[in-house]
Amino acid sequence: MPITREDASDAPVVLRLDADRKRRFIAAMADRVIAHADELSRLDSAIGDGDHGHNMKRGFEAVLKDVDSLAAMRLPDLLKAIGTKLVMTVGGASGPLYGTLFLTLGKVLPEEPSRAESVAACAAAIAALKARGKSEVGQKTMLDVLVPAQEALAGGADGDTLKGCAARSAEATVPMMATRGRASFLRERSIGHMDPGARSSSLIIAALCDEFVES
Repeated sequence: MPITREDASDAPVVLRLDADRKRRFIAAMADRVIAHADELSRLDSAIGDGDHGHNMKRGFEAVLKDVDSLAAMRLPDLLKAIGTKLVMTVGGASGPLYGTLFLTLGKVLPEEPSRAESVAACAAAIAALKARGKSEVGQKTMLDVLVPAQEALAGGADGDTLKGCAARSAEATVPMMATRGRASFLRERSIGHMDPGARSSSLIIAALCDEFVES
């Protein structure tokens, strides 16, 4: 979810990424997810198969393995390549969902996106996720983080505000009852547990904010 901000001038501020900055952005996401793999699997053990962290770690380790070749790509191609790699390596439900997220961003974002273009791309990715998962906000999924974060980005949120929004939104899934995904089979027993997909989404957003959104 590449992010920018607008300034007071008429011209929009755009995100310009050279190979080094692309490498940093890839590593920031991957390292954050990998570092929290055990936590994500513990969350998933409560309401799922217990493999979300392991699966996400495997996927982002595969991304990191190709970081140099990915960093040499144009931003749209880089995002599509990450999406394809996650589909192929993450497995379970998360692979197709995160793959859809990155593939759609890659299709919509230009090489040097403005904040407005980033907002529009995130909206397109969310729409694709809703269609792929046949889900909506409030069903205890990654959408419960991605949608509020996209709205905060559209509202001009700075990095700290956006990170806080993502963290609070993940926490807000704890009292929800899951009505989509494997956790939905537990019904009321899913209440009281954070959704692991919401948590992994919040981690990725936080990593990107640390790289790209000024506080």
